[in-house]
Amino acid sequence: MNHLSVTKFGQFCLAFTLTTASGFVGLQAQVPADSYPSAINEPDKALDPAEAQARQDWRKTMHALPAPSSGCFHASFPNTQWEEAKCEAPSVYRSVPPTGIGPLTAGNSFEYVAQAPTGHHFSSVLGEFPAGQDVKSEKDDGEKNDYSLQLNTNFDFNSPACDGYSGCAAWQQYLLVTNYFAFGAKGPSGKSETFIQDWLLNYGVHNGRNICPAGFTDTGEQKGGTGDNCARNSKAVVVYNGQIPITDLGDLALGGIAQHGGNDEVVTFFGKDAFKVSTPDKLTDISTGWSQAEFNVVGNGGGSQAAFNNGAELLVALLLDYGSSSTPKCEPPTKHFGTTAETNNLNLGACIAKGGKSPYIEFEEGN
Repeated sequence: MNHLSVTKFGQFCLAFTLTTASGFVGLQAQVPADSYPSAINEPDKALDPAEAQARQDWRKTMHALPAPSSGCFHASFPNTQWEEAKCEAPSVYRSVPPTGIGPLTAGNSFEYVAQAPTGHHFSSVLGEFPAGQDVKSEKDDGEKNDYSLQLNTNFDFNSPACDGYSGCAAWQQYLLVTNYFAFGAKGPSGKSETFIQDWLLNYGVHNGRNICPAGFTDTGEQKGGTGDNCARNSKAVVVYNGQIPITDLGDLALGGIAQHGGNDEVVTFFGKDAFKVSTPDKLTDISTGWSQAEFNVVGNGGGSQAAFNNGAELLVALLLDYGSSSTPKCEPPTKHFGTTAETNNLNLGACIAKGGKSPYIEFEEGN
C-alpha cells in the first residue's frame, strides 16, 4: 500500500503509514484534534477550526443528551433539543452471529474489539471514521452503496433478560443500513435508516413452537444449543432519502447508549443532522453486561460482505465511556471476540488504545 498521511481529519489529528496488503507499520502520532467532520478522501476541504470545534461539541452534546421518551427523534446543528420524528415500521433486516472463521478480513468474529477495564461496563460508545484515502466505491452482492454500519455489544451470558435459562445470551446491535426493508413492504426502500436490533440467543427450551418473549420473533433453534434465537427490531428513523454514498463515510458516525432501568438509544450523525431511536433497556438488560464493543462498516445483513475498491484505506475510531479514565484494551482479531457475521474486504492493521478523560481505541484497515 501507499503512504497515507492525514492531518486535521476527523476526531484525531494524526499520520499513519501503510505497508503491504498483509499488514501496517503502526500509528506515528495519536493526538486528539477535535476537528470533525471532513469528507473521506478530501482532507484539504476540512472545516475551519472554529466551525469544526462547534460541530464536534454539538455532536458530543447530542450523543449524551437522552431522548425525551421512547421513539424516534431528530436534531440539526446547532439546535440542542431532540424533536420528535416519524418512525418507520420495523425492518425485516437480520444480522447474524459469526458463522465460523472465514477469510481473515474484518468481520465474522475477526475484528478489533474495545474491552472496558475490569469491573466497568460501557454506558455509551461512538464509532466513526476520522480518516481515509482512496475510498471510491463499495458493493454488496453487486449493489452499489449497499452496506451497514454496526456497533455491536458482546454476548452477555448473565443478562436478567434471559430469565435464568442456562446458555442464553443477550446481544444488542446499533445499526445504520443503507437499503432499508420494512415489514410489509414489497421491497427495499432505497433509504438509509437507523434502528436497534435486540437478540436473546439460545433462549428457553426448543419445542418447535414460538418460545420467545413478547415482541420478539423466534428465528429458530440455536445450533448446538437447547433453546431458540429470538430477535427484535425497533422502529427506525430515516437518516437520508437514498443510499448514502460510501464516499460520504467520513460524514457518518454511529453511537449506542445503554441505560440501566431506562432506555437504550442508537444515534446516527450525518453531516449537520443527528437522528436517535430509543427503546427500553429491559428488552435485553444489556446495560448490566456491556463490556466489549465492535464497530465497523460491513455488509448489509445476512452475513454478507461490503466489498471496497482496491486501494481503499480507513481509520476506525471508537470513543468510549465507562466511567473511568483507565485505559481500555484493543482485543486482537485472533481472539475472535467480534459478534457479527457480516464482513468487509479490508485487512486489519495496527490498533492503539488510550485512556484519560476521553478513552478511545482506533485501528487501521485497507486493501
